[in-house]
Amino acid sequence: MTRAEREGDKVKLYKAVIWKHAPDEPGLRVTVLAENLKEAQAKLEEEYGAGNVFDLHNEEDAARPR
Repeated sequence: MTRAEREGDKVKLYKAVIWKHAPDEPGLRVTVLAENLKEAQAKLEEEYGAGNVFDLHNEEDAARPR
């Protein structure tokens, strides 16, 4: 159990692939803790720049039936 879970925060682990604009650079796999998808995207765009974040998801949410 993470510290955030013990303290009652509703954060989830989000995974993403960051693609830089240079075609010879491989994608960078990253993780971020956030309360929701929008917050996760904002955190990643702040660090890596807008337009570089792809395949952002939370595995628990993705596994739920639709």
